[in-house]
Amino acid sequence: MTNVKTNSAYAKQSFWERNKQSGGYLLRKVIGERAVSIIRFILLFGMCFMIIQPILNKISVSFMTEQDLYNPVVISIPEHFTTANYRLAAELISFKQALLNSTLISLTIAALQIAMCTLVGYGFARFEFPLKKFWFACVILVILIPPQTIASSLHLHFRFFDVLGLSQLITGQTINLRGSKLPYYLMSAGCMGLKNGLYIYMIRQYFRNIPGDLEEAAYVDGCGTFKTFIRIMLPQAKPILTSCFLFAFVWQWTDGFYSRMFLGNTKLISTGLSRIVDSLGAYIQRINGVKTTISIAYSNCILATGTLMIIVPLIVLYLFAQRAFVESISSTGIKM
Repeated sequence: MTNVKTNSAYAKQSFWERNKQSGGYLLRKVIGERAVSIIRFILLFGMCFMIIQPILNKISVSFMTEQDLYNPVVISIPEHFTTANYRLAAELISFKQALLNSTLISLTIAALQIAMCTLVGYGFARFEFPLKKFWFACVILVILIPPQTIASSLHLHFRFFDVLGLSQLITGQTINLRGSKLPYYLMSAGCMGLKNGLYIYMIRQYFRNIPGDLEEAAYVDGCGTFKTFIRIMLPQAKPILTSCFLFAFVWQWTDGFYSRMFLGNTKLISTGLSRIVDSLGAYIQRINGVKTTISIAYSNCILATGTLMIIVPLIVLYLFAQRAFVESISSTGIKM
């Protein structure tokens, strides 16, 4: 009872009285905490500014006319506000058709990759099989080795595609799969698509952190391996599957290497953006009737506008899936 009265009396004292009783410790503590908070705020603000500033700069430039780009007075706010850059960029990359194709291909490829990588990742996490460590080392190599190193092999493999030599045996020639979407879907189904090694690793780590008692209880209740995986493990893995799907969708959305190699005949957002400057030159030449030199500033302006048009759907997608994305990142461990 005496301690409660003492604490109550101490709480009623002013800050400076309590600081005097502590010999100045209370003031030093408060100053230290405030200093740490200010430094933390400055660091976080600086990092956020470094990330957001280029995007804000692109937004500003996208609404400028060519005259504003060379006006030294205009820095961030356009003097002659215009939306013509967006209309021009949309025409150059065939935005409506490219958006539809990119959405369809990114969704189907991402869904196929995550479905197959989930099976493989679960197998690595829960089952023992011959040469398991060797095969997992191969998964790590898929993460480490750039896909450009096997570009020529992929080209030859799908240019002269054959399954166990059956096509050449029956028809006398191989199958040319170049120029179609089938090779990329085959690679994704075989877990050799874009970043598939990383998805397998992330899913494997997540499944290893789920207690094995859940599976054992399901086995006792009469569930088989496949039924346990579908009804018990998959619902537990929704956060990591959502994150991997987001990664797969975003990387496929912006990919240029695999898209040019396998989907070159399809109008896509990523390939259209990579050629937007060349398309701008051809467009102006067609309009003027003569070859015209395009200024670097205006080319960068149209490129910045096209970039914004590409990332807006990704931002919208993240806003809808951010809760599951953050949850998976916080709950995925690095258990080896």
